[in-house]
Amino acid sequence: MSTILLVDDEVDSLWLLQIILEGRGYRILLAEGGEAALDKAARYLPDLIVTDWNMPGMDGIALCERLKFYPALAQIPVVMASGRVPPKEKSTLWNVFLSKPVDVDALESAIDSLLAKRLSSPQTRVNVPAPAFSRWQPISSKLWA
Repeated sequence: MSTILLVDDEVDSLWLLQIILEGRGYRILLAEGGEAALDKAARYLPDLIVTDWNMPGMDGIALCERLKFYPALAQIPVVMASGRVPPKEKSTLWNVFLSKPVDVDALESAIDSLLAKRLSSPQTRVNVPAPAFSRWQPISSKLWA
């Protein structure tokens, strides 16, 4: 099951998309702004992010810029949604731009395409070191040899 992080300052939009996407089998995380989204992305490493452009504080553009600073987050595909006119030149900050109100079928198609591309890519997983030993974890006899 793929995890999608939805980011929007409009709670009603978040809940509507959450209901629709959970009904289609996705695990959904919600963030009501860019700062919260960056924190949740770092904590949960979602498979995809759908973000609004216009938000107070850290907007969608700033969120995308910050995501690119972190190797573990830079590879997460992003769908940007906005009521603004899309930029004439394609941005490298996001993968897909959708105009609001978002067509749910177009969103689902973009999500399916981006997730399929991400899962088929050999660079989809970041090499994370093994967790440090816990003081409650039994110690292998190999360590004492």
